[in-house]
Amino acid sequence: MQLTILQVAYPLAPVGIDATGGAEQILTSLDLFLTAVGHRSIVIACAGSQSAGTLWPIPALGDEKLTDDGRRQIYAAQQQAIEQVIRNYRVDVIHLHGVDFAAYLPPDGPPALITLHLPLSWYEPTTLFPARARTFFNCVSAHQERDCPPGMARLPSVENGVATELFTAHQAKRNFVLALGRICPEKGFHLALDAATQANIDLILGGALFPYPEHERYFADEIAPRLDRHRRYVGACDFARKRRLLSSARCLVMPSMVAEPSSLVAMEALACGTPVIAFDRGALGEIIEHGKSGFLVRDVQEMADAIASANEIDPAFCRHTARTRFSRSRMAGDYFHLYERLAAMDKQPANTLAETIRMDEQETVSATQQAHQQIEMSNAAPAERQ
Repeated sequence: MQLTILQVAYPLAPVGIDATGGAEQILTSLDLFLTAVGHRSIVIACAGSQSAGTLWPIPALGDEKLTDDGRRQIYAAQQQAIEQVIRNYRVDVIHLHGVDFAAYLPPDGPPALITLHLPLSWYEPTTLFPARARTFFNCVSAHQERDCPPGMARLPSVENGVATELFTAHQAKRNFVLALGRICPEKGFHLALDAATQANIDLILGGALFPYPEHERYFADEIAPRLDRHRRYVGACDFARKRRLLSSARCLVMPSMVAEPSSLVAMEALACGTPVIAFDRGALGEIIEHGKSGFLVRDVQEMADAIASANEIDPAFCRHTARTRFSRSRMAGDYFHLYERLAAMDKQPANTLAETIRMDEQETVSATQQAHQQIEMSNAAPAERQ
């Protein structure tokens, strides 16, 4: 059965192979695989995005400061785009990825799946119980699932996946540590710089600095004063540069200040054979096997000590972990199964249907395996830049 899936991005961040945010990268992967196996993928995202399917762009913020009026205009453009796509296509499922989904969730229409890419505390509690019929949520980790309030119309979690097949190049390790991600307070990169200084090792910090006042203050107050010729900030990294840095780093350091619901960059590092050293927060403890694929630490001193021990981690074990647990073909198969179930549903109460899907475990396993096989047989590693 061919499906038409409308993917709705967070309206302020572009999607595509060089996307920075985790939600944008997941959307990009699903768009690629949907198209590769013959489904129709329609993507609503800001101008400057790239899509394997049909891209329906809305205006981008650019370098302007985000004001309340500007946010309202963007949400209105997002709402209008969703309405137009639903009028022009027979959409089977709407898949929303933005933390602000409630601002443009259509009042009715096809079943909607909302993936919770961020910590549950970042969502307004009332938005997790929408009045709209046939509206469902899924988490991206077991840790995040445990934080869900009772009564949510929640479908089975789908653990994130990355393009493990594109991180196979073996490069010689160099004597530096790497930190990658959005430059913002919750990522705690100032602590990574402190740990590298204590370990007396070079550090490269890469990631986009968005024009949000809090992010810019954080960079000016906490990051810039710690930079020198041994600790450098290199700005946003496209896919090719990110892969090169991940492959050649001694380790990836992740001093996150929040309970991370997942981490794509940690999965990508493991796919490169690079161990991950992280604070034991959120789902990071589900991704990293302490002493085998990296180290879970509690503070800057332990992070510095772990950096010195990073060479003890076997790169082959890291790669094996990534291939067997974190492939995006596995993730896509899991989502395809949810899409098929949602597209076939009756107009029953959302919480009743969610419970039915969660309880139907044997059918879920069987259908998911078939979806995985379909993706693998399609040779669906997309035509991305190598």
